[in-house]
Amino acid sequence: MLNQTPAKTVVRAYVEAMNSGDFAALTSLFAPDAVIHGVLGHGTLDFALPIWRELHEALAMRLEILDMAEEGDNVVVRFRETGKAVAPFRGMPATGKSFELTAIEWFTVADGRITQRWGIRDSGHQARQLGWSA
Repeated sequence: MLNQTPAKTVVRAYVEAMNSGDFAALTSLFAPDAVIHGVLGHGTLDFALPIWRELHEALAMRLEILDMAEEGDNVVVRFRETGKAVAPFRGMPATGKSFELTAIEWFTVADGRITQRWGIRDSGHQARQLGWSA
């Protein structure tokens, strides 16, 4: 891969672990005091891991890297996020419908581990595709 820096390698490993549901590997990529910001709030891995498990198990979520850029300790990625409502998710039914959207995540990487992660996606668009809203 062209321009594969250590920080980009960590972020690619994050994507692989997220897609495979390997939460032990995912945990190992984050610093112990890492802060994760997302659509449902922010906190440590103790906050984020249950949500990520739900996304993987209930929505069969997958990330595909479309673009990746790095400056200093920061890596930003534009993803194609896809999935399907195969089990209930946070009180919403398993509709069997699929979704596809663009997601952007911003990572700060220090000493080979993610110290901060911000994620944004259009959850409203996702809910409409899954049949959860009009």
